[in-house]
Amino acid sequence: MEDRPSREAYENVIVFDHPLIQHKLTWIRDRTTGHRAFRALVAQVAGLMVFEATRALLTQPVEVETPLERTVGRRLSARITVVPVLRAGLGMAHGILEVMPEARVGHLGLARDESTLEPRAYLQKLPSDVADGPVLLVDPMLATGGSAVAALTMLKEAGADDVRMMALVASPEGIKRLRDAHPGVPIYAAAVDRELDERGYIVPGLGDAGDRLYGTV
Repeated sequence: MEDRPSREAYENVIVFDHPLIQHKLTWIRDRTTGHRAFRALVAQVAGLMVFEATRALLTQPVEVETPLERTVGRRLSARITVVPVLRAGLGMAHGILEVMPEARVGHLGLARDESTLEPRAYLQKLPSDVADGPVLLVDPMLATGGSAVAALTMLKEAGADDVRMMALVASPEGIKRLRDAHPGVPIYAAAVDRELDERGYIVPGLGDAGDRLYGTV
């Protein structure tokens, strides 16, 4: 496609090359993988990715009583909020919550207009103090970037200033659009694919993540 972003556009993008993540991502891509396995795999990959996405979170020392003696450990300094973009982002959120059940969950509903490929917001439900801690914005596909840009705008308008974007698969076009609109927001992905097709789908991609998660193909 014309005007394809250069490799410089991948600055601030963390792509996971861990063998286990890539193994599971290949099963996710496979068109013969049914929705039950697809849903489990998406959750598993998200749970693996969140370890790196939260590496820089701040902690504070706390005293605890072990069965043997009193010692000092560390706990997170602020509450984390996981915000899936509905509906496909819910599949990733479930995997993250398996690792961090203490996290709060906000919801952003964005539907793509198939004629313009632009997002339309229909739901925003966030903790009133979402600005008080880091936010993980999750959506399996960073395709045109329209939904991600809109979601980040909504989060920043709500006061959030520490936001990380997590996706299974990203396109070069989506990365460029997000970075142009919201520079400095880190993007975590299991893969950066070749390009978008004429319908705005990532290729080779993995199809429509929402349909494959919930068996509505």
